[in-house]
Amino acid sequence: MSFDRLIKNIIDKKNPTVAGLDPKLDYVPEFIRKESFTKYGETLEGAADALLTFNKAIIDEIYDLVPAIKPQAAYYEMYGWQGVKALTETIKYAQKKGLFVMTDGKRNDIGATMTAYATAHLGATQVGSQMIEAFGADALTVNGYLGTDGIAPLLEICEKKDKGIFVLVKTSNKSSGELQDQKIGDNTVYAVMGDMCEKWGSEQIGEYGYSSVGAVVGATYPEQLTELRKRLPHTFFLVPGYGAQGGGAEGLKGAFDAKGLGAIVNSSRAIMCAYTKEGCDEKDFAKASRREVIRMRDDITSVICR
Repeated sequence: MSFDRLIKNIIDKKNPTVAGLDPKLDYVPEFIRKESFTKYGETLEGAADALLTFNKAIIDEIYDLVPAIKPQAAYYEMYGWQGVKALTETIKYAQKKGLFVMTDGKRNDIGATMTAYATAHLGATQVGSQMIEAFGADALTVNGYLGTDGIAPLLEICEKKDKGIFVLVKTSNKSSGELQDQKIGDNTVYAVMGDMCEKWGSEQIGEYGYSSVGAVVGATYPEQLTELRKRLPHTFFLVPGYGAQGGGAEGLKGAFDAKGLGAIVNSSRAIMCAYTKEGCDEKDFAKASRREVIRMRDDITSVICR
């Protein structure tokens, strides 16, 4: 099962964190931007080259520490097809380094369209006599609020290609409660969605007891995080909102099971932009990212069971 590979990486590296690679050109050190613009001009191709150079340097410094990376598709799409190519190359580069890659795309549709999304990000596309992976990520974030019609095509890909999905359940943003905290009978909307994740993944349970259907549950709501961990014993959590959005290590304890497993915590800007926070030489940016990964790892592992 896909998440068995992720969990094994977490155990081997003793680190339940994922580095979010959501690069904007402003995050990239000036010397890299200048080199890329010298080659390609101030074009989308130049921007994409700078993003890829930035990503590779960070991956080179942290791949031995983190089990996974999470590129957010929108940060690449805004640089056109050139940026999307940089996303593809980032995924392949990270996987060659042994990292589990979860694309944050929050895709949401039904039927043939959702099958196309699933094929694009997790499966393989028929091209003449060849089957070719377009992106080839290991997991994809999805929006389940269209119901089973939007999830069923993904489940088929997960089973055939050993992939995973993370369904939005209780998100980390401030206004999430406007919908997700509303009641359906006696249960909140987020609890109902969590129950659906358990049902969707019930036929794809791995050796660690978690299915191929995970849930996105924000660090910014520790009580709900604890509630959902107890309620969803077979659902692996992707936990955004640590650091920049205000979630702290102490509030994350409830995301983990008795073995200290069951969740992976994301940090993006704090890792990518660590060099600006430190005020160090911009050419030391990747090592600053490494230092932030170590700090985050130690902070989180200090409060969970091992």
